[in-house]
Amino acid sequence: MSDVTLRIWRGAEGEGAFEEYSCSYDPGMVVLDVVHRVQAEQAPDMAVRWNCKAGKCGSCSAEINGSPKLMCMTRLDTLDTSEPITIEPMQSFPHMKDLVTNVSSNYRAKKSIRKFKPRAPDNADGTWTMHQEDVDRVQEFRKCIECFLCQDVCHVLREHHLHDEFVGPRHFVYSAALEMHPLDTEDRLADLKKTQGVGFCNITKCCTKVCPESITITDNAIIPLKERVVDEFFDPVTKLFRIFKPKKTDS
Repeated sequence: MSDVTLRIWRGAEGEGAFEEYSCSYDPGMVVLDVVHRVQAEQAPDMAVRWNCKAGKCGSCSAEINGSPKLMCMTRLDTLDTSEPITIEPMQSFPHMKDLVTNVSSNYRAKKSIRKFKPRAPDNADGTWTMHQEDVDRVQEFRKCIECFLCQDVCHVLREHHLHDEFVGPRHFVYSAALEMHPLDTEDRLADLKKTQGVGFCNITKCCTKVCPESITITDNAIIPLKERVVDEFFDPVTKLFRIFKPKKTDS
């Protein structure tokens, strides 16, 4: 058993300060374990959001020593415990209390994305014929646990606060999962350009770096979406060919 000092942000609605807590920890413990120990033994009124403690619900997102991480997946033995460990709430969302932020803007953004619209069945028995490579392409995007760490680190949201104009990387992943689905017929390109702000992304890949599910957000989701928008609205050669090639149809 060893000792560690935690600097935890305490306060409500954007106001507050760091408070230091010293506690013991056992081998194999993660940051969420020691936060719970502090909550149980020293600060029973401390607010912290968590659920599965298995890295699959995305609830315990926070910033640990300045880096967006899941508290339940950050082992203490990967941190320098000789120095105080700083734990604070995500900075891109309105602060509620202590380590808890209001992430409801993400759910509003998701509702703005046009839903899956399948084409008519290929076969008389009501089934479709698909290639395995087309199915595999969108499977990566389904790993998202909606921890919103990618939203937190994105400078468009974090520094410029364009929540009403930019849906963010998590939702571009969701859009990509629909747009690249082999059965989908819905057209989302105008929305991506005009109301969801895909053009604001300057592909720094910071969202990819913090994803706990290792989704290649920038290269596999955002860049292909940007390319589709460019082809649709800005490429004169492609626009010429589209005169003879129809868009997605239901047939």
